[in-house]
Amino acid sequence: MTAQVTMYTTAICPYCIRAERLLESKGIKNIDKIRVDLDPAQRQVMMQKTGRRTVPQIYVGDTHVGGFDDLYALDQAGRLDPLLNG
Repeated sequence: MTAQVTMYTTAICPYCIRAERLLESKGIKNIDKIRVDLDPAQRQVMMQKTGRRTVPQIYVGDTHVGGFDDLYALDQAGRLDPLLNG
């Protein structure tokens, strides 16, 4: 059972694409993408939840991972797979 992944994103964000590719390489097929460029109110929600303005902002289940650099660091530390696998 893999955890649900939610990502705040925009259409032209290279770090969002890299995060998506990393997650897909881990077997995550369904990422719940919230497009803050199409729905500015969602950017406000994201900023209130995370304290950050930049995308991507990634959640694995209820855990806020952060952006791509945070996701990559978690993977390098060997802590991403256990998080994704619940």
